[in-house]
Amino acid sequence: MHNSVPNSTAILVRHNLRLVKRLYPGLRQEDLTALRSLTQTLHLSISKGELQCIEGKWYVTHAGLLQIAFRRRCLGIRTLVQERLCDPTSGRWFFKATVFSKPASKGFVGYGDADPSNVSSLVHGAEMRVAETRAVNRALRKAYGIGLCSVEELGWSPRPSGPDRSHQDAPPANGNNGHQNGQPRLRDQLCLLIRKHQLDASLVKAYAADYCGTPALRDANKAQIGSFITHLTDWAARDRDALLCKLNSYTPSPEVRS
Repeated sequence: MHNSVPNSTAILVRHNLRLVKRLYPGLRQEDLTALRSLTQTLHLSISKGELQCIEGKWYVTHAGLLQIAFRRRCLGIRTLVQERLCDPTSGRWFFKATVFSKPASKGFVGYGDADPSNVSSLVHGAEMRVAETRAVNRALRKAYGIGLCSVEELGWSPRPSGPDRSHQDAPPANGNNGHQNGQPRLRDQLCLLIRKHQLDASLVKAYAADYCGTPALRDANKAQIGSFITHLTDWAARDRDALLCKLNSYTPSPEVRS
């Protein structure tokens, strides 16, 4: 009897289960069963950041939805800011996204909003981009029948289950270009961390920009960068192999200056 699960999917299932057990040893059996089913259905990867487990629940990410759209030959995505519903002075933005999945399709529509009250403090000032991403995610989920909520649609600051969590001791946003309270400046801390764990600087910077919710690392503020450094230090010390898998899912950042 032939296995009903394609070989590539079976390999991905084993990879996801092995990785998630290393990253989050406290997950219940039902969480692992759900991951197996999701992997077989959506063919998404944990190491590429396409699925996340938050407080025992699985969520798809923007990267995962784009991967599904690519595999299913999405024809295009159109976004449009809803100006009459926006208030730039207060950071409130509202977007409409339309996904065209087939040549004859009229499009699947999704709406997304964001303001300082429903986004993480790490991305304050980037509400417009968050709103657009949320709209795109909802349209993609409609177009391809994805009932799983996306991480970016959550109205709070998500962090994966288990030991990979946010910290509250990030350096303050103020300071100078030298040392802060006797500590090396953030740029130097990050460079030292990259050298210590032999990481690819361009991939780290691409991951940092994604983590901070900014187009590039140079656009992040000191508090965001400090939080990322703490996060990266914790992960590199705990499981460098898993961190390398995560970094390899990013394309090098154009901002490659060490």
